[in-house]
Amino acid sequence: MIVALVGNQNSGKTTLFNTLTGANQKVGNWPGVTIERKEGHVKGTDITIVDLPGIYSLSPYSSEEKISRNFALDANPDLIINIVDATSLERSLYLTTQLLETGRDVIIALNMYDLVKKRNIHIDKDKLEKMLNTTVVDISAKTGEGVDHLLEHIKTHDIKPNKHLNIYPKDVSEALKSVENDLKLADVDNTYFYAVKTFEGENDYRKHIKPESEKKIEEVVKKYDMDGEELIASLRYDFIDEVKKECFTDEEVKIRESQANKKATSWTDKLDKIFLNKWAAIPIFIVIMALVYILSVGLVGGLTVSFVDALFNGSETIELNFFGVVWEVPFEIAGIGPGLGGWLESIGASPWAVSLVADGIVAGVGAVCNFVPQLIILFLCLALLETTGYMSRISFFLDRIFHKFGLSGKSLVPFIVGVGCSVPGIMACRTVEDENERKASVILTPLMPCSAKLPIISAFAGFFFATYAWIISLSFYFIAIILILVFGIIFKKYIFKGSHTTFISELPEYKTPNASYVARDVWDRTMSFIKRAGTIILLCSVVVWFLGSFTWQFQYVDGELITINDSLLANVGMCFAWVFAPMLGGNLSWGAAVSAVTGLVAKEEVIGSMTTIAALAGGEADLFGPLDTVFNFFNPITAFAFMTFNLFSAPCFGALGAMKNELGSNKAMLKSMAFLTGFAWLVASLIGSVSWIITAAGGSI
Repeated sequence: MIVALVGNQNSGKTTLFNTLTGANQKVGNWPGVTIERKEGHVKGTDITIVDLPGIYSLSPYSSEEKISRNFALDANPDLIINIVDATSLERSLYLTTQLLETGRDVIIALNMYDLVKKRNIHIDKDKLEKMLNTTVVDISAKTGEGVDHLLEHIKTHDIKPNKHLNIYPKDVSEALKSVENDLKLADVDNTYFYAVKTFEGENDYRKHIKPESEKKIEEVVKKYDMDGEELIASLRYDFIDEVKKECFTDEEVKIRESQANKKATSWTDKLDKIFLNKWAAIPIFIVIMALVYILSVGLVGGLTVSFVDALFNGSETIELNFFGVVWEVPFEIAGIGPGLGGWLESIGASPWAVSLVADGIVAGVGAVCNFVPQLIILFLCLALLETTGYMSRISFFLDRIFHKFGLSGKSLVPFIVGVGCSVPGIMACRTVEDENERKASVILTPLMPCSAKLPIISAFAGFFFATYAWIISLSFYFIAIILILVFGIIFKKYIFKGSHTTFISELPEYKTPNASYVARDVWDRTMSFIKRAGTIILLCSVVVWFLGSFTWQFQYVDGELITINDSLLANVGMCFAWVFAPMLGGNLSWGAAVSAVTGLVAKEEVIGSMTTIAALAGGEADLFGPLDTVFNFFNPITAFAFMTFNLFSAPCFGALGAMKNELGSNKAMLKSMAFLTGFAWLVASLIGSVSWIITAAGGSI
């Protein structure tokens, strides 16, 4: 049995999907587009739940609306569950009236019913069922209340059969009936739905319409002095107003009118006066993002990086850094790498096998995993900001600013998603209708510092800027925003000329975050990062280890007779080390060059490669430490320059693949790659040259 979940954005659709399916779900893409497809199974049943994209109507204007419409009409789901925000029936029922015209069986799930009770809103469910002529169930997807009752309706198929909702006056209904009869003669499926759409002006089935039917449509349209689409929309809203009047008790209507007269404001209104204040919104946004980076990079980073590193590489003591106050705490542990290395030595394994495990696999993967606690806090903060409704509001507020720079407010969605990962961020650009704005958004989204770049920021900022690491991290976030705005103007003026769309988005009420939803979101993002560490990062670390452990003659680099500077990796790296010399203060570093290039595979591999190289060169994964002989030339200026290059250059291969799909060709993707990398190299080289000039003049940094 296939059940489709359909509803407005922020109606609680995905929360209900998670409640019904639990962990029994899989994620993919809809055919032909990069919009995420979620489906799952209800445990112990043959029921498959498909979570369709959040939409407001079945008019095929956006990719999401096309997907939902095609699935509802062509995929023949056994049942459609229409998730309706019970606190705002009038807004949600427009889509409901369209779904009831499809002929599919529909259950109306009145979600957020706990809030309805809390606000003393009284909905006459029996009247609502009668007027909509379908089954209505009240639920709270957040608390789980009523979900079992909904599931029982699904299992037993205890649902009123859909006989098409007729909400139109006699003259319109007669015109629709005439069109429907023409479509039936042409063997068209879902005739009533397409009759309404043909009346609205869609041309998909117009060729089947007889002149008599066309004449009836023209007469009705002329009578009401509206075009077909405007007339149908007007009649839908008339019906919705009638439903609202009938399904709210007289007492409730009076209460609501009294509240309106008194201009009573909800908590959402009161908070919006603060968070969307003309002067305070931007400073508040800066403070909130500062707190996110203080918690993730400053507090958690300072207290956990040394601890996690000790677990992988061993230690006698660990350093706990609390905003510049450092404690050295005894913590004697062999570590996974040295432990496995010692065990391999004890069973007679060769030196290269020991080095592969300790210096290649454990050091490379461990260097990236050091930052998992920071990522968990970052993901947690972002999930809380999203689920409370704050992110929707800051997107709405910044739309006015972005519009002046040639970007739609809809571009903010990809940019915000891109903070987690550039790949879904780039894919989210599909929500931008205007082609020029969409292409600009695709190119600029990788500028946002995604989670894969956090290890780069944390490693360099934590060592070279210590107490102020969180400030450096935050600065890159706002530098990215400034760059996006500047490039937006340039693209608008010289490259992507044309009109720009308006950002229309629903602002949900402020809500208390759902603990299970937040936990699931953080878990999914964290596991995605760890899986990358266990696959792509592991493979890259092994490749870097191999190239750094053998010469062209396939001699093993033992660190005594043959050093890492004689290795394949060093020889290859020196071929293009000169490219990176300006940003490194004039230093020809094959290690930094190789690490930056591996960042194309995965950005977190920059630190993984550097740690593996440091381990091969000095015997320990002591990046920037006293034993590090490869990267000991770095100073605060060159560190900032190197971070700048890796954060703003071309993204990883996964993101480049997404860019190719969205831009439509390899040529466009390669141009974007060259643009981002060239710009990052230029800026990083200018910063690094400051260090070069200072040292050339005999100064020290």
